[in-house]
Amino acid sequence: MRDLENQKYIVLETLRKNNTPVKTPVWFVLKKNLIYIITREQTGKIKRLKNNQNVRLAPSTLRGKPTGNWLTGIASFVSKQEASEAITLRRKKYGFMDRVAQFASKSKGELIVFSIKIQNDSKSE
Repeated sequence: MRDLENQKYIVLETLRKNNTPVKTPVWFVLKKNLIYIITREQTGKIKRLKNNQNVRLAPSTLRGKPTGNWLTGIASFVSKQEASEAITLRRKKYGFMDRVAQFASKSKGELIVFSIKIQNDSKSE
C-alpha cells in the first residue's frame, strides 16, 4: 500500500462474467488501510463488481500503464457516511479536476463509492 501513497492513478482490473480481465485507470484515495474509488453507478466496473468483487490493482499512469507491483484485493460497496468521507477526500486530493470529472460523468448515474481491502501482493507483470 505504501507504493500508492503519492500516486494520482491506479489501474483497476475487474473481471467480466467469463473471467476476462478489464483494466481501467482510476483516481483513488486512501484511508485506514483501504483504497476508495468513486465512480458512477452505470459504469462497466460497477456492473462487473456486482458479479465478482475480486480485483487487482497497481499504481499507473493516466492511461493505465502499470508503474509498480500488482496487488490483489476485495471490493465492497460502502455506507453513505463512508462514501461522503471518501468523496470529500477525493475533492481535496484532485481539486478542480474532481469537479470537472463529476460534471462530465453526470449522465452515468449517481456517484457510487467502493472500497478495496488489499489481500496480498502479486507478482508484477
